[in-house]
Amino acid sequence: MGGESKILIVDDELILRESLSRWLERDGHRVETAASGEEALDRFKETRYDILLVDIKMEGISGLEVLRHVKESDPDVAVVMITAYGSISTAIEAMKNGASDYLLKPFDPNELGVLIDKISESQAQALENLYLREQFKERSQFESMIGQSRPMQKIFDLIQDVAPTNSTVLISGETGTGKGLAAKAIHTNSPCSEGPFVTVNCGAIPEHLMESELFGYQKGAFTDAKTTKRGRLELAHRGTLFLDEIGEISMRMQIDLLRVLEDRVFYRVGGTQPIEAEFRVIAATNRDLEKAIKDGVFREDLFYRLNVITFDMPPLRDRKEDIPLLAEHFLHRFTKETNKPIDGIAREAIDEMMLYEWPGNVRELENAVERAVVVSKERKIIPNDLPIFRPEYCLDAPGKSLMEVEKGHISQVLQDNQWNISRSADILGIDRSTLYNKIKRYKLQKPS
Repeated sequence: MGGESKILIVDDELILRESLSRWLERDGHRVETAASGEEALDRFKETRYDILLVDIKMEGISGLEVLRHVKESDPDVAVVMITAYGSISTAIEAMKNGASDYLLKPFDPNELGVLIDKISESQAQALENLYLREQFKERSQFESMIGQSRPMQKIFDLIQDVAPTNSTVLISGETGTGKGLAAKAIHTNSPCSEGPFVTVNCGAIPEHLMESELFGYQKGAFTDAKTTKRGRLELAHRGTLFLDEIGEISMRMQIDLLRVLEDRVFYRVGGTQPIEAEFRVIAATNRDLEKAIKDGVFREDLFYRLNVITFDMPPLRDRKEDIPLLAEHFLHRFTKETNKPIDGIAREAIDEMMLYEWPGNVRELENAVERAVVVSKERKIIPNDLPIFRPEYCLDAPGKSLMEVEKGHISQVLQDNQWNISRSADILGIDRSTLYNKIKRYKLQKPS
């Protein structure tokens, strides 16, 4: 999934601007609006946006003119055109001139969310690959993986042994242990490091979209297939395909994926021409796949196809000597990002960190340090700055029902992440739709 994006909505209809803003802010994005093309271009001179949603027909400067000016200034900005059914030909012309996609009025909030997530993820992946190629090799090959404990030293040794090969790798481990970082380290130190690193989050992509996300589709393959789209398999050519949370993929897609891994040939949805793809496969899971096989929800033949080389990422509670090092690493990053004058972490706060079991692992520690930096009023992080030790945050709170504990935990995670749905769902180890359902069930509301 894509993360938080900065979005500018450009439309002369107030109701539409407000509706789009509400939907996108609910998903954790930062949103600004402009009521005309002139206002949009003025804002664009002052602020850098990730995505623009632009109405094609406006008085004065049209949406197409906004597109042209924006793309000339910053080709990396994604522009999505907003149009009525009768102007589809104009929207298609806009896409030929650099627009990323278009939306038809009236909007489906889910369709909008999927489109924005896809664009955000694509932008993040492009930046990530650029960084890995240009920066990673100039520094320590394991800079993004922090650890001096014996379990982590074993992981570093395994990565060094595995990376130079083309063998398929299966990484297991709890949510938040760094399976994705390990996969990136393998890719960056492999023969295909100059190729793309393409992630497929099998737990985040809805089942009905998985086929087109993996295989792509031909123009006209279905109602909304206005253009031909390359899938993740095709994008990973001569690089690495990272199948994150592979245990969540449906049985039907497991069959299709197995066939591709065996033959390295596939067809786009609606296509008739075979496409060959050469890529290394790295898969990751927080599930017990052997148990999933016994339960009849994971194919045994796919498991053995993936299980060529396997290793397990240790949970943070099994490498607690790494906690001070990780905490200082995150502190340095977040103080730099926020420009806050925090010198370090108090000994008492480190002691509290060492006592905590960290069910969310490194990701939870990262989130805790970020929150501490934001709320801290001192020159050092103190225990009260950490969100993890308040009674309402603990899962073993006495005298509470399981539902009360879950409600309190979800509420706290949302609060600590400023109601960023994508990040909160990631930390909780659930997908966004599940989190939305729980928010509705527990009647949780974002503070105004």
